[in-house]
Amino acid sequence: MTARSTRTPDALMRPEVLAQPAYQVADATGLIKLDAMENPHPWPGALEDAWLEALRDPQLNRYPDAQARDLAEQVRAAHGVPEAAGLMFGNGSDELIQILVTAIAGSGRPVMAPEPTFVMYGVLARALGVRFVGVPLNADFTLDLAAMREAMAEHNPAVVFLAYPNNPTGTLDDAATVEAVVDANPGVTVVDEAYAPFAAHSFLSRVGADDGLMVMRTVSKLGLAGARLGYLAGTPAWIDALDRLRLPYNINTLTQRSVAFALEHREALDAQARGVIDERDRLGERLAATTGVEQVFPSQANFILFRVREGHGHASFAALRDAGILIKDVGRAHPLLADCLRVTVGRPDENDAFLAALGQALST
Repeated sequence: MTARSTRTPDALMRPEVLAQPAYQVADATGLIKLDAMENPHPWPGALEDAWLEALRDPQLNRYPDAQARDLAEQVRAAHGVPEAAGLMFGNGSDELIQILVTAIAGSGRPVMAPEPTFVMYGVLARALGVRFVGVPLNADFTLDLAAMREAMAEHNPAVVFLAYPNNPTGTLDDAATVEAVVDANPGVTVVDEAYAPFAAHSFLSRVGADDGLMVMRTVSKLGLAGARLGYLAGTPAWIDALDRLRLPYNINTLTQRSVAFALEHREALDAQARGVIDERDRLGERLAATTGVEQVFPSQANFILFRVREGHGHASFAALRDAGILIKDVGRAHPLLADCLRVTVGRPDENDAFLAALGQALST
């Protein structure tokens, strides 16, 4: 009998990590891509030419600025990050979540979030051996404050993540409800404002004075998904402590320069965001009038969650894909999401094609 190898993943990795599937990204080749909450608009041609010209300056034989100091100044000015707050950049929000969970892993206290929500909170907690506690949302996808208070009192979380607006629901909870969670949380509350360009409220102006509140953002949804840049704002003490876990030179030179250039010309991206909001409202109205769509949930993001008639969620998703349109089937991610689909707000022609294909799928 051959001895069991000590070199294989089975021998060296935790079983719960091996049992967890890798994060899947659907192949959108040849499809209208409405599954990933991207800005559907490229930069205007003249602006793209200017950006390419700006990329002539950096010297790629040198390491990037490890602290991204110039970029930090521009982010503070563009997004109104308080001077009292510390600021740290990550390779997208995912790296920042990973750093946060790593930081508290030794505390013996869990990570907590309402569910359904952004899957990476739980994925990264489990990958790092930290217990994850999910607290179900209300049936209308609003935050169940009583359940959150009870869960925080019982489990004593180190970190609570609140996606604001939430993904995949698009819900923007009442600000007083979020404040109540921050006040009741014995640990740190991280308000994830990935969709801030499309939302009516932000907690960023409050960051810097309270150890119990951090705000996380990304430039991905604004139109820079390919740059992979996120940032975390919190008290200087927290940012200094977390910075010890950040890998050196994690934000490359081209990303720093590209995002800095975009912020110098942010009026173009802001205009695109306003256009997405207008198109979101039109798309929501059309969805609500589509036969076979049972419910359209209010959204403060650049996507819309909707529920089709019972038992038709996955079939509708498949029919749309066959028609050349890729959206997100979230119906199996959580019991509250049964027969729900999520569509990113695209260009008007893309949205019209989606609506036509959806109507056809639901009529069969």
